[in-house]
Amino acid sequence: MADKHVVRFEPVGVEIEVDEDQTILRAAAEQGIMLMHGCKEGQCASCKSFILDGDDVELERYSTFALPEFEKDEGYTLLCRAHAYEDLTIELLNYDEEMIHSGLPLQRAVVEVESNENVTHDMRHLVVRLVEPTTFKYFPGQYVDFTIPGTDWTRSFSMATTPSTDGDKLEFVIKVYPEGLFSHFLDTEVAVGDRLEINGPYGMFTLRDAPDKPIVFVGGGAGMAPILCLLRSMADRGIDRPATYFYGARRRRDLCFEKELTALEEKLPSFHFVPALSEPDGEDWDGETGLITDVVRSRAADLAGADAYVCGPPPMVEAALELLPELGVAEKRIFYDKFTTTGDPDGP
Repeated sequence: MADKHVVRFEPVGVEIEVDEDQTILRAAAEQGIMLMHGCKEGQCASCKSFILDGDDVELERYSTFALPEFEKDEGYTLLCRAHAYEDLTIELLNYDEEMIHSGLPLQRAVVEVESNENVTHDMRHLVVRLVEPTTFKYFPGQYVDFTIPGTDWTRSFSMATTPSTDGDKLEFVIKVYPEGLFSHFLDTEVAVGDRLEINGPYGMFTLRDAPDKPIVFVGGGAGMAPILCLLRSMADRGIDRPATYFYGARRRRDLCFEKELTALEEKLPSFHFVPALSEPDGEDWDGETGLITDVVRSRAADLAGADAYVCGPPPMVEAALELLPELGVAEKRIFYDKFTTTGDPDGP
């Protein structure tokens, strides 16, 4: 059995015990402590922190884009890849004190595929039913890891369903990449009736309780799933905060869930859906055109006091994170998921 060590997080004053064979982030999640994180693969830097005391820490493979060598030498670390081999004191650089004690226990479950259909030319709409156990607790906006059968590899996907609807079913929107380890498997092998293993929930992309604040959602690609989940949750709970969802696609064939999102405008009178096409040439399209961040800039010039939720491909997320503070959104009120295209830390 692996040795345990105490890790203390400042400035929140939280202490946990960590086995040497588990990452610090994983240990915190198992003890109901919700630390900031994104990819869990050493790519996004959401969990980057600073080691105040102790130095016997080893990191699993990670991207030097997330943690350059000079930062590592200065004492920075990635909690999703870090193993503690002595007691540590760690300064959290990015944390949400409201949520830090609200973590749900990690669960493992077996699910059975109910449908696996194209929702666009390169995205799958996967619906699964919980088999064992038949319930799975999560917050709207969170994600789970799917284990790829016959391997130890996992891939992360956000739920589009809310916990209050179809209690034993989970729904996902997954982009298919030609060389994607899970998405290629999903595209070519997964059939109705197949059973898969999941574990979670993970992620901080959850709706904060701020009834006086308007919301701007910015999404693209499979970033549709968690944002759709948040909007469905708002409709279920009768949360009619002023909200606009800017969704970017290349061409009309890349749009999905338009009918449901338009219907949500009736359920949520203060909600507006704004799709935009960046390459509409030759198409019958009278909506917004251009990069989605350009559309946000033109349609929402003043976002002071707003909450922002951003999810999609890394370039879109990076552009939105640069733009939104310029439009008045406080940086601490920007919540985002940056989807990665591979589990390889050295990948794009």
